[in-house]
Amino acid sequence: MGIKHNKQIPTRGFCAALAVISLDAYAADAVTSYPNRPIRMLVPNAPGSSVDTLSRIIGNKMGEVIGQQLVIDNRAGAGGIVGMEIAKNAAPDGYTLISATTAASTVAVLLQKNPSFDPTKDYDYISQVAVTANVLVVHPGLPVKSIRELIDLAKARQLNMASAGAGSQSHLSGAYFMSAANIQSLHVPYKGGGPSVAAVLAGETQWTLTPAAAVMTHVNAGKLRALGHSLPGKSALLSNMPSIAETIPGFDYSGWQGFMMPKGTPRPIIEKLRASLIKTVNLPEVKTLLAAQATEVVTGSSDDFRRVIADSLAKNAKVIKAVGLKAE
Repeated sequence: MGIKHNKQIPTRGFCAALAVISLDAYAADAVTSYPNRPIRMLVPNAPGSSVDTLSRIIGNKMGEVIGQQLVIDNRAGAGGIVGMEIAKNAAPDGYTLISATTAASTVAVLLQKNPSFDPTKDYDYISQVAVTANVLVVHPGLPVKSIRELIDLAKARQLNMASAGAGSQSHLSGAYFMSAANIQSLHVPYKGGGPSVAAVLAGETQWTLTPAAAVMTHVNAGKLRALGHSLPGKSALLSNMPSIAETIPGFDYSGWQGFMMPKGTPRPIIEKLRASLIKTVNLPEVKTLLAAQATEVVTGSSDDFRRVIADSLAKNAKVIKAVGLKAE
């Protein structure tokens, strides 16, 4: 009579547990080796824009900090919507960052009748990195040297205001300024911050109120004249420039910049990137480069950044209503 051997067949639960352990081990190994190839940094703005300038300053140094190249991928269009949609649909594997801003993340979506993304739900958040003042600049040939003189001239003759496109930060800040100053200028939208600033440099348009990083190099070179900034009071980074609020009490409209990732990116990867990002923007050489663009470093947790975005949505909804812009 033969001996019967008792064979134990693995249960489904046991197999599932093995699968989970294997996946966890794979994920842990992936995080440990991350990043092992270049990381794409999506910039939802044109080359030469303030967002592009700041992203390149940060990205170039962050590549050294994290040990892999950050490749800038400019995806301008529709006030930032194109880039935000691409980021939303990208693989959540840690190899796509989105350089998020006030305009692309909150203004543009508020100007959509049927929003194609929700900035508070459709992304994972790394950290805010900066607060950026807007600066009102004019062509040096324009016979004005102050905000008051610009207001008076705009009431006396037709002036053109350049923006980076419908829904851009320069569009909304310019519209808000015109409403607060009780003036009218012809809005001339361009395809990005670079072209809009170039139009003022060439004298095609007379003024723009745009993020400082897009214009400070030209201001310092004497190619543009800065009349005022959008911070509510004095700024150490713009010590020789008055605030618009000195002429229009209560005027306050600046922007922020930070970094997001596609929803579902593993938390350890987000935290590794956040640590690298915060280390990068606090390096003395990076702070110096950002300060030259009148940009102040501001960092925090993922939840802090989420609150910044939610607050920005609420504030910009009020500004859009106040200046009479309509969703399209």
